Amino acid sequence: MKFFIDTANFSEIKKIIDVFPIDGVTTNPTLISQTGESIQSLIPKICELVQKPVSAEVIETEKDKMYQEALQLSKLHKNVVVKLPLTKDGLAVCRLLKEKEIPTNVTLCFSPLQALRAAQSGATMVSIFVGRLDDIDQSGMQVVADTLEIFSNYSLKTEVLVASIRHQKHILDSALLGTDIVTAPYKVLNQIIQHPLTDIGLKKFLESAQALQKK
Repeated sequence: MKFFIDTANFSEIKKIIDVFPIDGVTTNPTLISQTGESIQSLIPKICELVQKPVSAEVIETEKDKMYQEALQLSKLHKNVVVKLPLTKDGLAVCRLLKEKEIPTNVTLCFSPLQALRAAQSGATMVSIFVGRLDDIDQSGMQVVADTLEIFSNYSLKTEVLVASIRHQKHILDSALLGTDIVTAPYKVLNQIIQHPLTDIGLKKFLESAQALQKK
């Protein structure tokens, strides 16, 4: 399973790759707006830092304008993955970008049938928002499981990306299901390598080592 970090914070990305390698970055207009930088300046910097796929999202909603914006985003860096909404216009643009071999991340997916349509439209990856589904008392992970089964049934190459990660259990469940990618915020990625028993064990080891040095 690939690990992406869901952030536009350059400092967070640098910190996380110092701890363990990541396989990509997902951003969105909200995250970028929090940095005070423009998409045009920030996305190339992130791409150069990670040298892995970086999702940059369109803000246009009408097909022709969305397509032109998508082309401009793809020119920012060779590692840019154009992020498109799962709408009729978004899927239409996805097909056009597929013809140009421009990678896409179809986002805001909330059902297996939406995911299937994205895959059939040529999406490189489709982002299922499990946390937001959980918020309305629907099982986000069941949507992921159903999507993975459908994609397997038809040998679809679109990667399933689990997004809107809220906690470690989402990541564990994704791994158990055989998900292709999870994208999580900096805080959650840090949490998965932490455990109180690890801290207790390390403390005891250090205390024993100090006792030995005094002999």
